[in-house]
Amino acid sequence: MSSLTDHTRRRWPFRRTRKILGVVAITALGLTFASTGANAFLEQQERSSTAQYGELVEVAGGSLNVVRAGTEGGQPLVLLSGLGTIAPGLDFAPLIRELAAYDVIVVERFGYGYSDMSAPDRTVENISAELHEALSSLDIGKPYVLAGHSIAGFYTLDYANRYPGEVSAVIGIDPSVPATQSAAGGGINIIGILSTVGLVRTVVSLAPDEVVPKSDDFTTTELERMRQMTMWDYGNAAVADESNRVASNAAALQGVTYPENIPVLHFLASDSIAKFPDWLESHKNQLTNVNRHEIVELQGPHNLQWTQSTAMAKKITHFLRDIDGNGQPEDKEQSF
Repeated sequence: MSSLTDHTRRRWPFRRTRKILGVVAITALGLTFASTGANAFLEQQERSSTAQYGELVEVAGGSLNVVRAGTEGGQPLVLLSGLGTIAPGLDFAPLIRELAAYDVIVVERFGYGYSDMSAPDRTVENISAELHEALSSLDIGKPYVLAGHSIAGFYTLDYANRYPGEVSAVIGIDPSVPATQSAAGGGINIIGILSTVGLVRTVVSLAPDEVVPKSDDFTTTELERMRQMTMWDYGNAAVADESNRVASNAAALQGVTYPENIPVLHFLASDSIAKFPDWLESHKNQLTNVNRHEIVELQGPHNLQWTQSTAMAKKITHFLRDIDGNGQPEDKEQSF
């Protein structure tokens, strides 16, 4: 009897531990479901009470949001955002204001802004085809200027080769070059899961200034809208897939150069040049065959459109004017 009692006593702490762990697990699961439900409810309420900017354009695979600003009848200039930009139509706001003389068109890819959050495979081929379909449905003049920030350097490169007759010039805003890209991660979209359960909403609430551009060139309304849309869209499926395909998209573009007769202007950020030893050289190499090209270094971080919009707009205007007048020598490098 004594030995049975001792055995029972030895097992009791383990049983109690299992019960405690079970209660903790059930409680955590309940809190997760509650947080997920609350996050979904709040998002629905916010979306229904917030006016959407831009207009939706139907393309194969869903709807893309297009923001149009500037001067109707002006030279068309198409802006494409970098990877993971929550709301391109707002992210480019300072540059859009500086380019008021142009017919500025911001096309938000799948997973961005008010475009659909799910999409076909995020290959450069699909992204170029979707962009072409969206632009073809709009009443804009051709050819147009194509401008891309960061990873959009992949897409401007691919697009200019697929549809060269529709592109008058390419502008790169610290654009990615395929030769500089390494493998990206894959697997489960952990960030998307955390966003769904409301963790991103909590982070935005606790640190609102950490999720928006650090710049005085945005309005309070624009910054607040970007915070809100971060809670809605961060970690969505389309952007996760695009992130996972960076390496394969880079591989698909290895050895591809811009057509020699399409002028190219690249703005490079001083921070990127300092951080990546081959950043400047890789851009020089990419443009060696282009008859009219120029590289301009601007002081600041990767997102030059946040703080250098005035200088960029001035240079873009001069570059495009010089092209029309055949007055700008090629292969120039400048720093500001």
